[in-house]
Amino acid sequence: MTSANPPTDPQVMQVVDSYRTCEFATLTRSGVPIAWPTAALHRPDGTFLITTSIALPQKAYNIRRDDRVALLFSEPTGSGLDGAPQVLVQGRAGCPDEIVTDVSGDAEYWRRLHERQPFNAMYSRNVLTRRFFDWYYMRLHITVTPTAWTTWPPLPAGPATVTGAPDGVPGRSLAELATYPSAVLATRTDGGTPSLRRVRVTGPGAAGRLRLDVPPDGQLREGPASLLAHGHDEQLWSLRSVVVTGELMAADGWVFRPDRIVGGGSTSPLAVLRQLRELRRTADAYLAKRSLPRPEVAWRSIRALKEQVSAGGTERRPAPGGARPSSR
Repeated sequence: MTSANPPTDPQVMQVVDSYRTCEFATLTRSGVPIAWPTAALHRPDGTFLITTSIALPQKAYNIRRDDRVALLFSEPTGSGLDGAPQVLVQGRAGCPDEIVTDVSGDAEYWRRLHERQPFNAMYSRNVLTRRFFDWYYMRLHITVTPTAWTTWPPLPAGPATVTGAPDGVPGRSLAELATYPSAVLATRTDGGTPSLRRVRVTGPGAAGRLRLDVPPDGQLREGPASLLAHGHDEQLWSLRSVVVTGELMAADGWVFRPDRIVGGGSTSPLAVLRQLRELRRTADAYLAKRSLPRPEVAWRSIRALKEQVSAGGTERRPAPGGARPSSR
C-alpha cells in the first residue's frame, strides 16, 4: 500500500521509531541507486534527519546532484519487534555544505545513538581518541522530505543461498552475499526515484547472473540496480556490510548481473585499522578541497549529552569481544 501521507497504523510508525538502522538510497553520478545502512530520526515536522561524517561524504555528493532518495526500514535487530512490516519512504533530500560539530542542536538524534550504540562513546573517551576520531563528529546534515510511504509484509523465511559456479565478480559477489540471510535490492521507478525492497539471493544463474527471490512488487523495473547486505547486533556493534552494483534483468524471474563490489572483505583488526585510517584521509581531503581549517569539535556538548544519557539510565553497556564498530 502506497500513500503520500504518513501511515496511520501505529505499528508502522513504531517500526520507523524503533529500528536501529534503515537502508538509505541515493543515486550515483551514473544514475545507479545505491544504499547504505544508516541511522535516521523521524522529526515532529514529518521530515527525517540523517547525518554523515565528512569521512563518508558520498551520500552528500549524490544528493547535491540528484535529490531523489529512499529509506527502507527492514532490519529489526535490536528493536524488540517481530513480524513487523517493511516500511519504504521515498522523498527529496537536501544536504547543505555546512560541517556541524556541536551535537546539542540535534540532541535527540545523538541521544539515540549513544543509547543504542554504546561503542559510540569510545570516539570521545580521552585525549588520544578525540584526536584520532575527531572526524567522526564533523557531520553533514541530510534532511529528507517524504513524498510517498509504502508498506510491505516482512520478507518470509527462505532457504540459504546456494553458492557455486560463477568466476570473477559474480562468484565473489555470491560468496559475500551468501553470508547474509537476505539483501536489500535498490532499483529505480519509472519516474527515476530510488526504490528499496528486501529480497533473497538464491544462487548462481546463467551468464554470470545471480538468481533472486523477489516478492511481488509493482515498482520493480529492469535497469541499473544494486544489492546491499548488512547486519549488526542489538547494540549496533559489529556492523558489517557489502554493496554489489549491477543490472536487474527479467529472465525467467528476476536476475541480477553484478559488475562491482563495494565493501565486504576482511573484518580483522588490521583491516579495521586500515579502514579507519582511510576515513581520516577522506575527511582531510574534504577539508583540503574546500581550503577549510580543521573545525573544532564541541567536546563539551558531547560530554554533556553522554552524562544526560547515563543519568537517565538508558545507556547500554558494550558486549565483550572483538567487534567491528560502525563508522557511519
